Amino acid sequence: MAGSAGAGSGQLRHLGRMLPWIVAALLLLMPMVAMQFTDEVNWDGTDFLVFGAMLLGACGAYELATRMTGNAAYRAAFGVAVVAAFILIWMNLAVGIIGSEDNPANLMYGGVLAVAILGGLIARFRPHGMARALAATALAQAFVGVIALVAGLGSTGANWPRVIIVLTGFFSALWLLSAWLFRRAAREETSVNAAP
Repeated sequence: MAGSAGAGSGQLRHLGRMLPWIVAALLLLMPMVAMQFTDEVNWDGTDFLVFGAMLLGACGAYELATRMTGNAAYRAAFGVAVVAAFILIWMNLAVGIIGSEDNPANLMYGGVLAVAILGGLIARFRPHGMARALAATALAQAFVGVIALVAGLGSTGANWPRVIIVLTGFFSALWLLSAWLFRRAAREETSVNAAP
């Protein structure tokens, strides 16, 4: 009986590790299917290659994090950060956040990602340091939004300034959610280490 329960949890863990790869494959297929039904989606080989590389990088990073720890809060925190980074990159490549995708002001979001990556490296991906790094990333995201609004960057866009305000809030919330989950993971790690 105990053996079958262990096998069931092993299968569930395996499915949990495979789920991001399955979702990535489905996401990669969606534009191909959409192109069969509408002219609004018109991807070429380069689009699929870039999107596939991004999905591979995101899933690979998450896979690495799941191998580093069994802590569910840490995995969730890392997953939220990876999803936020993926969406931020994809939006900037596809349509841009500040004006169009050709607006050089969108390069400031590379600085936001640099804060997350460098912060993670400095923290050695430990939960306490990651919580601080992701909080700093949220601050950097807000800072880019303020710069764009104050300088009037992308003001020729139809939805300016609403798009910058909404997306700055959205991404900042994702970074803060990740920071909170990392803090929770750090507390769990501390309580496990303190137990006799």
